[in-house]
Amino acid sequence: MTLHLTDLNQASEADAQAMLSGIYEHSDWIAKEALSQRPFISLVALKFAMTEVISKSSQEQKLTLLRAHPELAGKAMINNALTSESKNEQTQSGLTHCSEEEFALIHKLNAEYKERFGWPFILAVRGPRGTGLTRKQIIATFERRVRGTTQFELEECLRQVNRIAEIRINDKFNYTPTLGNELWDWHEALAAHSDPGFKENDQLTVTYLTQAHIACARDIKQLMNNSGFDSVHIDAVGNVVGRYLGRNSDSNGMFLMTGSHYDTVRNGGKYDGRLGIFTPIMCVRELSRSGTRLKHGIEVIAFAEEEGQRYPATFLGSAALLGGFNPDWLTQSDNDGITMLDAMKSANLDISGIASIKRDPKQYIGFVEVHIEQGPVLNELGMPLGVVSSINGSSRYLVEITGTPAHAGTTPMDRRHDALCSASELALFMEKRASSEEHCVATIGQMQVPNGSINVIPGKVKFSLDIRAPLNGQKDRLVQDILEQLENICNKRGVRYSIQETLRVSAAPSHPDWQGYWETAVTALGLKVHTMPSGAGHDAMKIHEILPQAMLFVRGENSGISHNALESTTSDDMQLCVEAFMNLILSSCV
Repeated sequence: MTLHLTDLNQASEADAQAMLSGIYEHSDWIAKEALSQRPFISLVALKFAMTEVISKSSQEQKLTLLRAHPELAGKAMINNALTSESKNEQTQSGLTHCSEEEFALIHKLNAEYKERFGWPFILAVRGPRGTGLTRKQIIATFERRVRGTTQFELEECLRQVNRIAEIRINDKFNYTPTLGNELWDWHEALAAHSDPGFKENDQLTVTYLTQAHIACARDIKQLMNNSGFDSVHIDAVGNVVGRYLGRNSDSNGMFLMTGSHYDTVRNGGKYDGRLGIFTPIMCVRELSRSGTRLKHGIEVIAFAEEEGQRYPATFLGSAALLGGFNPDWLTQSDNDGITMLDAMKSANLDISGIASIKRDPKQYIGFVEVHIEQGPVLNELGMPLGVVSSINGSSRYLVEITGTPAHAGTTPMDRRHDALCSASELALFMEKRASSEEHCVATIGQMQVPNGSINVIPGKVKFSLDIRAPLNGQKDRLVQDILEQLENICNKRGVRYSIQETLRVSAAPSHPDWQGYWETAVTALGLKVHTMPSGAGHDAMKIHEILPQAMLFVRGENSGISHNALESTTSDDMQLCVEAFMNLILSSCV
C-alpha cells in the first residue's frame, strides 16, 4: 500500500508507527521518537527527523542498531531469514546470485569485519541511484572499508543505515527522485569522455582542449539546445554558454549568471564542477517545458577550465569573463610541448574574440553556483544541502630551509642544524595555530629533502605552504603568525630560509541577499539551514570580483571525498539540489 505524507501526519500514534515499521532494521523506536516532530512538510523533513534521532541516541543504542542488521550474503540470506526489506535489497544488488568464489570471499570479509569491529558490515547496496550496486562494486567497497578505523566505520555504517532508510521511505511513499535520477544519468554520460592513458584504466580525466574536453563541450552544447535554451554557443576560450531569455524576450535584458567548470583533475570524480552545470540546465529545461518565462533571463556557463591541470593557468574560463585572460598564458606549454595557443587553434577557437567575452556587470543581477561539497561536513551532519557563507581566501608559498648536512651518527643532538626538523617544527605550529580559529586551515602539502641520505642530517628542505581562511583579516593574521614563527624557528636552530609567494587570492564572502535566497530555498524544502565556508576555490570567487555571488553545497558520499574517483552523491540529494535551485530562481528572477 502506498503511503501519503498527509495520512502519516494525521494518523494516530500507533497507526503512524505501523506505517513506518521496518524503515530501520528491527529498530522501530527511531520512527516512534521522530513522529513527535509531526507534521512533516516534506519527505525529506521526515528523513532528517529520523537521522536526528539516531544522531542524538546513546552509543549503546547506535551499536544495537548496527548489530540488528544482517550480514551481506550471510546466514540470514541463505536461511531465508531476512526481513522483506533486506531480502529485496540484497536480491536487487545480485547478492543472491553470487558465484561460489564470490560467496567465499564475502563470507571471509564478513568474518574479518565482524571480528575487527564487533558489528556486521553495512552498505546501502541499492547505491546512490537506488537501482543497485554491482557485486563487483560491493566487494570492492567491502575490501576497502574492512581496513578502516573503528570510529570511522561506526560513523560510516550509521550513514549507510540512514541511506538504506531513505530508500525504504521512498518505496513506502512511492516516491522516485525523477529529476535526480536523470541528473545522475547526465553525469554518467559525460564521464564517458576521458583523456588517453586514463580512459583505458576506467579513470576520469578531462584537461583543457584535449579531444575528451572538446567532446564534453559538444555534448553540453547539445544538451542545452535540447533543453530549450534560446541561444547556445562555445566562446573563444571554450566556455559553453546557454541563454534562456526573460519575459520580454530581449537578449539585452538582465540575467542571472550561473555555472561551473567541466574540466577535471587527473583521476578525479564525476561531480566536481559538473553538478553546477547540469543543475541549472535541468531547471531551464523544466521552465521551458512549462512555457514559463521569468522577469530576468538565465545564463548558464560551463566554464572550460578551472583546475589548472594541463597548463599552469587556472580559472581560465571565468577569468575571461572578467577581461582577465592573460595573453602570456598562450605561450604556456603542456607536458608534450604543445602551447595553449596551438591547442586553441587545433580546437578551432578564435583567440581574436577573447576580449569580447568580457561581461558587463550592469547586465546581471548576480551569480550563483552549485557544487558538491568536496569535504566531510555535510556527510557527518547527515544534511543533504549546505549554504556557503564565504569562499576561503588563500596564500601559497614555496619555502627552502638551509641547514648543515652532517654525519647522523657522530653529530650530537645539541650540535645540529637540521633543516628538516626546522620544517617539522613549523608544521606542528601551523597545525596548532590554524586549529585555534574556526574554519582556518594551514597545510604543508609537499616536502622534499634534496639528495637526502639515511645517515646524513638533512642540510636542505623544500616545502610548500597553503594557508586559507574565510575572511581576509583572518588569513592575513594567520599568514603573519606562521611566517614569524618560521623566522623564529630558523633563528633558534641556526638555519637560513628563503620564501617565495606563489598565490594570493582574496576571500569571497557570499552576498547577504543571495545567501538569503539560498537559505529560503533550502528551508522551503523542509530542511534546516546549515551555513559553512568553502575551503576550496571555485569559479564563484572569480565572478565575485564583478557580481554579488553565493553558493550551494550538495553532500558527498564516502566522507565527502573529492578530486578522487570515489567522489559521489545520491540522486535523492541531487533532486533536492534541483528543487532548491528552482526555488531560488523563482524568487530571485521574478
